[in-house]
Amino acid sequence: MSFSIRIADALYDAARSRAKAEMRSVPQQVAYWAMVGRAALDNPDLPIEFIRDTLVAMQEESEPFELPMS
Repeated sequence: MSFSIRIADALYDAARSRAKAEMRSVPQQVAYWAMVGRAALDNPDLPIEFIRDTLVAMQEESEPFELPMS
């Protein structure tokens, strides 16, 4: 489900610019910023770079790592 919201022109322009650089749509960029901001508010003692990198890593596809048995 999607909803229309009003945002300031400056925020939209910033999202459009960043979205183009990061290969996202403007709505995806705003949603990403909201996700990062929410995680930052929920974890005020963590550096924002750590939060951002963790969220990116969580979205990457990976295979389980198995330790070799010796």
